[in-house]
Amino acid sequence: MQRKSFVLLVIVALLAAACGGAAPAAAPAGDQPVASGDKIMLRVWSHQNPSFIQANEAVIARFMEANPNIEVTYEQFEYSQFLQALQTSMQAGTEADVLEMFGSWVCPYAIGGRLAEVPVDVMSYSEAQERFFAAPLDGYYCDGKLYGLPNEFNLEVGGALVNPALFEGKDVPYPPVWDTMDTLREQASKLSEFDGDTMVRAGYHFVGGDGLPFLLLEGILEQGGDYFAEDGVHFNFDTPEAIATIQLLTDMVQKDKLVDPVLFNNAANQPYEGFFAGVTASSFIGSWAAGAGLVDYPDFEFDYVNTPVLFGAERKFAADAGWGKVVSANSANQAAAWKLVEFMAAEQENALLFNTTTGTIPALKTLVENPQPLLAQAPWIEPTLALLPYGQYVGNLSDRDKLFYTIIYETILQSLQGSITPEQAAQTIHTQANEMVDAAQ
Repeated sequence: MQRKSFVLLVIVALLAAACGGAAPAAAPAGDQPVASGDKIMLRVWSHQNPSFIQANEAVIARFMEANPNIEVTYEQFEYSQFLQALQTSMQAGTEADVLEMFGSWVCPYAIGGRLAEVPVDVMSYSEAQERFFAAPLDGYYCDGKLYGLPNEFNLEVGGALVNPALFEGKDVPYPPVWDTMDTLREQASKLSEFDGDTMVRAGYHFVGGDGLPFLLLEGILEQGGDYFAEDGVHFNFDTPEAIATIQLLTDMVQKDKLVDPVLFNNAANQPYEGFFAGVTASSFIGSWAAGAGLVDYPDFEFDYVNTPVLFGAERKFAADAGWGKVVSANSANQAAAWKLVEFMAAEQENALLFNTTTGTIPALKTLVENPQPLLAQAPWIEPTLALLPYGQYVGNLSDRDKLFYTIIYETILQSLQGSITPEQAAQTIHTQANEMVDAAQ
């Protein structure tokens, strides 16, 4: 979620429409169409990101051309107001028929009775499993019911930005082929630069707010562990797998000198900003950063390459469920609304238009199985495509941002900086994560 401009670009203007004047009357329940003349009227809400708006507008225009009896009004909210608008409108029953949601938000709304279940005649969960990758899809699957369809695969692992200019004269091949962690650690250590004892350039920057949490989860999964306790609600981070992962990351800092976590972290010289400022030779970050870099720094020469598994030979990782479409339980036009959701997320040409316009990774398997049209417009996505079948949905984290940014990131940072041991870090994460869960119950 902390994606910077390209996918936070993917987010920005309609509160004026929601806040100006009196709130509209609550929509009647049921499935009888509300019509203007002979037309069924649908409303769609989304966050206000320029590329998302462009993609949604284009697909909605296609939909209305194919369905002249349905008229769609598309409205957008500025991102910082979007959650508030959803919460207040759903209580009043005034929200739109179709809502664009981040997948990790869906289950709390669904379990609260705010969202409609996908009708079986539109798509069953087993059919959806055949068509969509598991990690994005399962954010929309709650208590045995499917509540929406994803547009994108939200990926934060498996790749790094690399700067060819900073590999020159370092006795390191370019582009790097980092097939093992040993290879990465050996080569990236040669890329770090110092002025005396002060690091002036990081060889491999992985100390980000999303990077450290997702690396921890990946390391646990690749060693055959699980970060959830047996009840599936609490957490189990005080484990050999968690300790080994934190130890690996700590060794990459303290032994290999790949990055100085005091000078390079989520508050200073972040992986994205530091890379394009020229103070990191490579940065571990989601592939969204390559798309963002092409927009933000069009004259900057760089590549995006795969990074190796942390442990063993098989990639296993957790991922948030990305943006997708759901239908309000209050919609009076649910049949038409689900027809629009299926058209926007599950039809290949429309999904391709969305992903290429927004620069996002497809959730739809067919776009990855035949990637040429996708890669012709978004070539930086290619290193990620082989990873997608190995991802699983991150799960219900209670308070995802608190767990990631306040608990996991801050605690592992202390281990990297040498103020606590990896064992102490694992114990602290375990204790604080479960206190968070208990406080929420």
